[in-house]
Amino acid sequence: MKDTCQDLLVEYRELDALAASLNAAQWRQPGAFYGWSAWDEIAHLCYFDQTALQSATEPEAFLRGAQALGALMAAGGHISAVAREQYGHLDGPALLAYWRPVHERLAGTLAALDPKARLPWYGPPMSARSFATARLMETWAHGQDVWDTVGRIRQPTARLRHIAHIGATTYGWTFVNRGEAVPGPAPHVALTAPDGQTWTWNDPQPDNFVRGSAEDFCLLVTQRRHLDDTALAYSAGPAQMWLAQAQCFAGPPATGPAAGTRVVRAARAG
Repeated sequence: MKDTCQDLLVEYRELDALAASLNAAQWRQPGAFYGWSAWDEIAHLCYFDQTALQSATEPEAFLRGAQALGALMAAGGHISAVAREQYGHLDGPALLAYWRPVHERLAGTLAALDPKARLPWYGPPMSARSFATARLMETWAHGQDVWDTVGRIRQPTARLRHIAHIGATTYGWTFVNRGEAVPGPAPHVALTAPDGQTWTWNDPQPDNFVRGSAEDFCLLVTQRRHLDDTALAYSAGPAQMWLAQAQCFAGPPATGPAAGTRVVRAARAG
């Protein structure tokens, strides 16, 4: 649990450092993710990190807030508008300064919990370990939006394993979430890690597989890249059907970007 939360903290700090380097124009520049700017991305993370901290420390208050948010969304509200209303008085640097102690405290609070402790969330309760991993995935995905918006490419790290695990284990849920029958057994997933190691999930199957870089896989399952804009290799049938609509995050079915719309060509940072 401590290792997972340490990775979460490092993920937060990497995005924090990127955001701290932005100028005023970059903070407000619309991005490819629903036109969200870097400000919108950080505000979104800040809002849910605050509610995550409340879930871990004041679960009854969290449940009341979650019910209110659910009612707002059911009435046609948008989460981006909620975050803008809450933090709209802050410019980019001020928002970053507000978010920093929130995410630092959240990572520390989660690290102190029993990994199997159940925390309420927007849907079924989650174990503390899964909760921390989900926050890491969310931070990485929205962080990718910021990297893309400012035209920089970040170095992939071993922290991708957390996201790849969520992606590989939500195969069935991708279909169930859309009211579709699961088309067959979960494909064998073999991914090349940034250090050259191979990460695998599910039993080897010569005619049902996904292979490629962990980074490409994570970009796909978080819907930050279209399948055609990755170098993933995959079999026809269940694997192809899955990758065409893969979604590792909770919520209603979402549609990823169109081919060619999230390809960033820039000098690799670092």
